[in-house]
This record gives sequence, C-alpha cells and structure tokens, in this order.
Amino acid sequence: MTRDDTPAGNPAVPSLAELLDRYLRRRSEAHAAGLALPEAGGEVVPFEAAPALPVDPKLAWDEALAVLRHFRPDFALSSLRPPADWPAVVTGHEPEAALAFCLGNYPQMVRDLHPLWQAEDLAALRPAPRRPVAAPGLGTWAADAGRKGAYPHLLLVAAVQRLAGELDAAAEALRQGQKKSPAEWRDALANEEAALAWHAGRADEAAALWRRQPDSVPVWFNRGMAALFLGRPAEARDLLGQAAAALPEESAWHHLARLYLALAESRG
Repeated sequence: MTRDDTPAGNPAVPSLAELLDRYLRRRSEAHAAGLALPEAGGEVVPFEAAPALPVDPKLAWDEALAVLRHFRPDFALSSLRPPADWPAVVTGHEPEAALAFCLGNYPQMVRDLHPLWQAEDLAALRPAPRRPVAAPGLGTWAADAGRKGAYPHLLLVAAVQRLAGELDAAAEALRQGQKKSPAEWRDALANEEAALAWHAGRADEAAALWRRQPDSVPVWFNRGMAALFLGRPAEARDLLGQAAAALPEESAWHHLARLYLALAESRG
C-alpha cells in the first residue's frame, strides 16, 4: 500500500512534465497568434543586463486593448489582430513611469518602480519623445488597416505607431480617423488624441483635453494620472480612487491605478 502525502482538500502539485507541457502549449499558441517573444539570436545576454524580465507580448496585447471595454463593451476585441512586429515593439520599448490608459499601452510598461518612489519631483518622469523602435513591417500593417477604414482599427493603428515612437504617423492616423469617426467611437478617439499629446511630451495640453471629455473610467484614470505627474496629488487622489474602484481587481490597470493612488497619498 502506498501512502498519500497530499493534504486532504488540497490539489496535487503538478509534475514537472505537466508544467513543461502547459508551458510549451502556451508558447505554441502564442506563436500561432503572432504574439511570441522574438528570438534572442546567438548572442548571450549577461545576467541582470536588463532591469526586469521581458513582458509577455500576448499579455501586453490583451491589456493594450482593455480600454475599449470601457468605451464600447459590446465590441469583439478578438477581431483586432496585432502587427507581426508587435513582439519587437513590446521588447524594444523602454520603461515608462507616467502611463496613460489608452489603446496600445499596457501596465507592464511601468516595470521599474524605483524612480517613482525615489523621485523628488514626479514631473521629471513625464513622457518625452523617444527613439522609434525598429519595426520594419509596421508601415505595411498600418497601410492595410488604413485602407479598410474601419473603427476602431484606425485608432489601433495610431496607438501602435505612438507606442513604436512614430509620433508623426500616429498623429496623421488620428487625423484620418477624425474624418471617419462614427458617433459611438468619438469618446475613444478623444482619449487617444489626449494620450498622444501626453506621450509626445505635451502634458498640459493632454490634461486640458481629458478635462473636457465626458466622465468614464479611462478618463478618471488619465485625469488622475496627469494630475499626479503635474504636481496636484490631492486632485489625483480623488480621481484615481474613482478609477481604481471601477476597474476589476483582476485587471492590471486596476493595480496601476492603486499604485498611482498610493503615490498621490504619500505626496499630499
């Protein structure tokens, strides 16, 4: 007779073979969807050469679309496909501190917390234009989506171009989107226009745009985030509290709202 050492009521711990099988299945599914991490090539990466573990492109894509649930909960997110260069855009993007809740952005971009807690002036951590990420196939993907002329595909094109550092191309995509904007997508468009201004380094302009927009969970988040990094922690505290309370706890955006809320509370 063999003795069962598993405590009553607790599931057995999966074997190493089972865990490996699950991991390989996830990797296979990610490759099939075009959302696998790019290969590292033959180069050896020194230990601790990077400040954090790489972000999973599939997780990043899911979070990059999350904002649409708050503007159009009836829209099928599964109809949106990433560009082939999405994994390269994710792995090539530098860490952010002051992140807008918008298409294309994902909370894991805030992956270095030390600057947030150590900064004397959070304004120094606001976004500024950065060197574009190498994504040679992005133009073809954007042109194809632009020819379709559908929403929210035009907004997604602008968002991915912004994320890749192609700010002029993102601005042009939004201008084209304005010409074709259905009424039900105008709030989402307005949020993307403010987010582009924010990540282009025009913080005051972005904050003003968010103040003029109708209340929504993303707008509460973005007003609060902007207030925090513009030196208005009391205003930020109320807005981020609203956003955190409205976001589902399983969402990474909820946890980022709580992080910003804790920063606001520690500063006034």
